[in-house]
Amino acid sequence: MLKVTEYSAEFVKDPFGILAGKRYEFLIDLDVPEDDELHSEHGVYARVIFRVEGEQSAIVKYDLLERTTNRLLDVDLEEEEEAELAAFCREHLPEA
Repeated sequence: MLKVTEYSAEFVKDPFGILAGKRYEFLIDLDVPEDDELHSEHGVYARVIFRVEGEQSAIVKYDLLERTTNRLLDVDLEEEEEAELAAFCREHLPEA
């Protein structure tokens, strides 16, 4: 289970209207237990691009990074964790 400690979200403008739907960028700080393979002593956060089009919404892309170094972590979330992340984004969409 993902434990979110802090987050920010903002609407990403598409001035040319090339992409269908609306895009949002989330920066989500995660509290990761020491025994988890995702754990880093520097802290971990997720950078998520989330798409909303009508009633449909989904993660377009996510990256997991170390908090202090911004180094990309070479790990993927498990299916359930990715679903949790998508649900979190859906619940915390900013007003655009």
